[in-house]
Amino acid sequence: MKIAGVSIGPEHRPFVIAEMSGNHNQSLDRALAIVEAAAATGAQCVKLQTYTADTLTLDVRENEFVISDPKSIWKGRSLHDLYTEAHTPWEWHAPIMKRAQELGIICFSSPFDETAVDFLETLDVPAYKIGSFECTHLPLLKKVAATGKPVILSTGMATAAEIDEAVRTLRDNGCQDLVLLKCTSTYPSTPENTNLLTLPHLRTLFGCYTGISDHTLGIGVSVAAVALGATVIEKHFTLDRAEGGVDSSFSMEPAEMKALVIESERAWQALGQVHYGPTQAEKVAVTRRRSIYISQDVPAGRPLTMESLRIVRPGHGLQPKYLDLVLGRKMKSATPKGTPVTWDLLLGGSEDATAEDTPGDPS
Repeated sequence: MKIAGVSIGPEHRPFVIAEMSGNHNQSLDRALAIVEAAAATGAQCVKLQTYTADTLTLDVRENEFVISDPKSIWKGRSLHDLYTEAHTPWEWHAPIMKRAQELGIICFSSPFDETAVDFLETLDVPAYKIGSFECTHLPLLKKVAATGKPVILSTGMATAAEIDEAVRTLRDNGCQDLVLLKCTSTYPSTPENTNLLTLPHLRTLFGCYTGISDHTLGIGVSVAAVALGATVIEKHFTLDRAEGGVDSSFSMEPAEMKALVIESERAWQALGQVHYGPTQAEKVAVTRRRSIYISQDVPAGRPLTMESLRIVRPGHGLQPKYLDLVLGRKMKSATPKGTPVTWDLLLGGSEDATAEDTPGDPS
């Protein structure tokens, strides 16, 4: 799977998305600065959201149209007012995407209705992201799938049945490349509610790449997700949380995003494969194990005792497991302190040696 020429999958470092969301604070200059900062962190993508308050909700300021959750950072605000503040003006999309292209960072968006898809198609976006709250918006999924472009879908609070319906809708309508993101639809979310062990199951159940849309604070959850197969990481991004904004409290600052890019790649590099025994890089370290050495000068023909032998580093002599077989044996010739004991130095010992047991040249 590729987005704008960048490969996504287990064989490639995690695809990190810096989500601008509403952190531009209704300033185009700030939006462009966010693009520049995202590019400087090494993230492969900066993402927008494409909607207006009127395409998302109704201008009603009572009942369910006002956020009443006492734990919400937006408690007391009407949905229409919140989305008015958070939306990215559509006329900004072109200059934002142009700046991203100049800086070599991919830019695409999350459409929230069919008109947004039509608009984004005029900008020739390379992919689409579907937010978790739109996972069950099947008409929107059909519209996006029909473009034939890669889709990244956040699953949020969706049940397995709802995800299955979304995946079938996308695939049946033209989507060939799909990534499912594990996502907790709380802002911010906590590690305890993240359930990263869902990632391998999600991949197996739906036969596609997986990732995480991470609303927790810090980078730990995202880095851990890589160990469970995450190929895409999405985190909200801002210049400075202290400057405020609708999503600023759970957004990453540039230094944190840069750390995420570095550490998620390290986690990916560390996955490797199932392997036992020394790696190529460890082969020299084998000589740092303990082995049997002569600990005092031994004349020819004298039986070896615990006083004349020590199990010490380095590992050029016989392995410690052969100590009982060596005790009482005699050296062929006078042997000085510091000599690694090998079968060929022992009287009657050469016939006991095997290719596996015999160390390399003791010299």
